[in-house]
Amino acid sequence: MSAIVVLLLDGLGDRAYPELGGRTASEAAHIPHLDALAARGASGLLHPLGRGRAPSSDVAHWAILGGHPEEFPGRAVFEALGRSQRVDPADVYAYAALRSAEYRDGALWVTGRARHEDAADAAQLLEFVAHREVDGFDFDLTDVTRGEAVLQIGGDGCDAVTDSDPFFPNLHPVLQPIPLTPAAAGTAAAATRWTQALVRELRFHPVNQARSLGGLPPLNVLTLKWWGRLRSIPPFRARHGLDGVLIAASPFLAGLAKVLGLGFIPIPDREDLEAAYGERLDVAAGLLRDGVKFVFCHSKSVDEAGHTKDVQNRVAALENLDTVLDRLDRPEFSGATVLVTGDHATPAVAGLIHSGDPVPFVLAGPAVRPDQVAAFGERQCEQGRLGHLLGSDVMPVLLDAVDRSLFLGSRPTDTTRPVGLPVDVVPLRP
Repeated sequence: MSAIVVLLLDGLGDRAYPELGGRTASEAAHIPHLDALAARGASGLLHPLGRGRAPSSDVAHWAILGGHPEEFPGRAVFEALGRSQRVDPADVYAYAALRSAEYRDGALWVTGRARHEDAADAAQLLEFVAHREVDGFDFDLTDVTRGEAVLQIGGDGCDAVTDSDPFFPNLHPVLQPIPLTPAAAGTAAAATRWTQALVRELRFHPVNQARSLGGLPPLNVLTLKWWGRLRSIPPFRARHGLDGVLIAASPFLAGLAKVLGLGFIPIPDREDLEAAYGERLDVAAGLLRDGVKFVFCHSKSVDEAGHTKDVQNRVAALENLDTVLDRLDRPEFSGATVLVTGDHATPAVAGLIHSGDPVPFVLAGPAVRPDQVAAFGERQCEQGRLGHLLGSDVMPVLLDAVDRSLFLGSRPTDTTRPVGLPVDVVPLRP
């Protein structure tokens, strides 16, 4: 069978810009290698979680790789596993961030975050509040970096709790954790009291007193987000009939790979993000030579460019990334089925984190029937024969393109919602 290579360009989706003549960055950029791939493949537009929905990277990757919403363990679990922390399925996890905040109208409003030069102060403050017991729950923080930490809550807790992190600090103050189910009421109440106690303690800590005297904003509140817990799910091999490897930089993706049962090869990002992607493609070529049948290769460069909110940075990032895609002309990739798409849209629009705009989706391979699309971009891909896809369509489309889709109507294993031909079956012993 043909191997599958997914080139996931984080934040690829976009909006049209007046300064680009009403085009998106993908439509305006000079990207001959992506155009050539589109010309020999089939195209469409991907809506990772549905039309108009603006997903975070974690939930979008989860959908694209075949996970189901009720199985999702939460990004805090990914962050912990990706840093080789022990994760207990009995405990609840959240991601904590030390922030500067000020009092306005009876609420705390976030005004900033720990900078690189604040790392030592942030580490002292996190160590001071690392272990607390509230209402029978153990709150334990594991420092990640620069004022961020994984919170592990031991006890009979529930992860169905809302974030206290406002995400949009210009719109909302620090929020109260609220239970989403009756079972989460105790966890939410304890998280509220824990946060309130830490605000009081951090306010008078010597580190923050010294910061205030030196004209620096105190780091005086811990916000929480990305709640979850480790859940039992079918591994990638059982659901899709393939082993595979994910190549990326971030701990969150390393944790995602662990949960799914994929291999993970870390290739760190550096200042030249496109060169780092070239290294990942070199590693991908080696994996294909070794017979690996599913390779997922992640790039952050287009997403980072979108977060600068400079349209020209997005165009430049795509053009620079395209130069390293000349590696797709190597013999290792010639027989592979290659998908280029993204996990969400990160337009260069002020005030937006991500948007619900669709993402270009181009699939090429030995068994893929080409369509009339001759160039890469949102407007072009919309004319392709694959039409509009959801994240949950990605693995079925990929497996069908390599003749590995499960014949629906058969039930050869006990795997929940299988997609691909199984490789592990239990034979009858006569």
